[in-house]
Amino acid sequence: MTQRDERVLVTLAEIARFAGVGRAAVSNWRRRFEDFPVPVGGSDASPQFALDTVEEWLLAHGKLRASTGALDRLWPHIEALGDRDRMGLVIAEAGLRLASPAVSPPWPNGVPQLSPGELRLVDEVMRAGLTVSGAEAFRVLLERWLSTHVRQITTTPVSLADLMTALADEARERRPVRRVADPACGTGTLLLAAVRHWSAREPLRLTGLDVDPVLGRLAAARLALAAGHEQVEITIADTLRDDPDPGARADIILCNPPANERDWGHAELATDRRWLFGQPPRTESELAWVQHVVSALAEDGVAVVLLPPAVASRRAGRRIRAGLLRAGSLQAVVALPPGAAPPYGVGLHLWVLRGEDVSPGEGRVLLVDAADCRHTPTEGGTQVVDWDGLQERVFAALRGDGPPGVVTVPVVDLLGEETDLTPARHVPPAVAASAVELSRSWARFDHALVAVRDAGQALRPLASAHSPQARVAVSVGELEAADAVALTQGGALSERALHRGPRPDHGVPVLMTAHLGERPGEQWWMAADDVERAERERELTVTSFGDIVVVTTFAEFDAWVESSAPTVLGPHLQRLRVDPERLDPWFLAACLRVRFNARQAGTHASVSSRVDVRRLRALRLPIDEQRRYGAIHRQLVEFERAAVELSSVSGALSGTLSELLAVGQFGAE
Repeated sequence: MTQRDERVLVTLAEIARFAGVGRAAVSNWRRRFEDFPVPVGGSDASPQFALDTVEEWLLAHGKLRASTGALDRLWPHIEALGDRDRMGLVIAEAGLRLASPAVSPPWPNGVPQLSPGELRLVDEVMRAGLTVSGAEAFRVLLERWLSTHVRQITTTPVSLADLMTALADEARERRPVRRVADPACGTGTLLLAAVRHWSAREPLRLTGLDVDPVLGRLAAARLALAAGHEQVEITIADTLRDDPDPGARADIILCNPPANERDWGHAELATDRRWLFGQPPRTESELAWVQHVVSALAEDGVAVVLLPPAVASRRAGRRIRAGLLRAGSLQAVVALPPGAAPPYGVGLHLWVLRGEDVSPGEGRVLLVDAADCRHTPTEGGTQVVDWDGLQERVFAALRGDGPPGVVTVPVVDLLGEETDLTPARHVPPAVAASAVELSRSWARFDHALVAVRDAGQALRPLASAHSPQARVAVSVGELEAADAVALTQGGALSERALHRGPRPDHGVPVLMTAHLGERPGEQWWMAADDVERAERERELTVTSFGDIVVVTTFAEFDAWVESSAPTVLGPHLQRLRVDPERLDPWFLAACLRVRFNARQAGTHASVSSRVDVRRLRALRLPIDEQRRYGAIHRQLVEFERAAVELSSVSGALSGTLSELLAVGQFGAE
């Protein structure tokens, strides 16, 4: 045990993971065993225990899982350091030593030294690396560190990093690459993509800079494990203020620079030699990075830089954009779909740049609008980036094949009052102008219209009774007491397991009341493996087909039958699982969802009211009559969906017809 063990705290969920049981089993141990460790922190609802005491108790009672991973047991010790930087430096030092055990990597200036206790943690990681590969041990710890500090650190998604690397290679016509650089390397994701892309073809020298010593140290470890110490040079420096090697030139530069910086050195860098196209305004830090990248490229070098879309059009940067165009340094601009990288709600741009010494080419710039490269996965209704379609469109554009959404614009046409490089403003409108496409739009409209008419006709014969029969109502609480329904609350979700953005096929959607109205691209989701484990340990509430979901906040109150399960439920959501022999879920949902029911079950009359689900009431009817009413409710839901679909299709069709009208593509029969 280390001297820090007394301060290492673990939760019931972590104890359950050590023992290989569910959280409920650990709660039972607390009640059954008088010698179970007492909490030393946390709260009554979420107690925390001293790790060393817990391990001793588990060993004494034979409950410590033999297969418990060394990294699982080590992580609480690292997490107990509490500080983002201290945790990151321990992981980085361990990674560097795992990459080359015989060589002690030099400790750069400006990076805080590790304490004796932290060095002992490094030694423990080294020992854990004997049971798995060193690269795997470092990867696991780095991922946990990043997920713990996900709100403080922005990383480039792997798919985008691979696209940027392939785009740079294609733009450079696949010539040999000797040196790849990233002047804002972070944890090294872009340089790691370069290793995957080029290392099999030729030896690489990888150069990275970052102002954050922890991120730079982690990048050095990550790349050393992938490519070896001798090929990696990571420098801790403020790239714009203090470029450590201004004469070095790179064949390829990949960069995702910080955006919207104000304190980037505008005043002290007023006469910097890198401002070939003019001093960037204080509000245009991104154009300072662009000019730095251009100045650091070899004569035949190519750079791919990820930038906010506003950089292409802000008036303050017009003169610099014009200078880049006249010099032939800007080769292409690619507009990405929203969801490609943080911030996920914004469609970012990729700028493809050439070195400052290159002579102007044909005086043309390639503009690619790929914002529509999105598709809907089969497992859910959310849209995600179509990476294959995106890459196909970009590479076809570079080859000159002329796919939709691509245009090559003469430089002289871009120079003007605005010098706007936004692809969507130059690409010809992608209007569904062909007779076939227009016919398909009308077919979708006809189908939606028929669906609404059919659903309406199914409901039209229904009529309210002139003399309503007195009915007996029963509350959800009474149904629960009779075991006709099981009520389970959604709960707080671990930020470590949550992901935000486009949901992949292996992701399970997470529903939270605070985000019911968000766009699909902003959806929260969790990995299927995490959901399966947490559900097994009863840490999550997950729906199944036929469950009823109830939103318990008065402002968003609703109830529906799940037809696209599984879904993880967050706070202020509850799951009702009915006994199908006694209750029809569609009938029960129809009774629960009406607003007057919510008003009667609300805690107080205001928009912040919470609805007590157990006080919601439903009619007491025989099961056969429930099923008849449930079938009617299904028809009503189909009518609502069909009406929404008709609104969407008719709106899209109207927009297409308006665009055809605007571009003069209507023809006479």
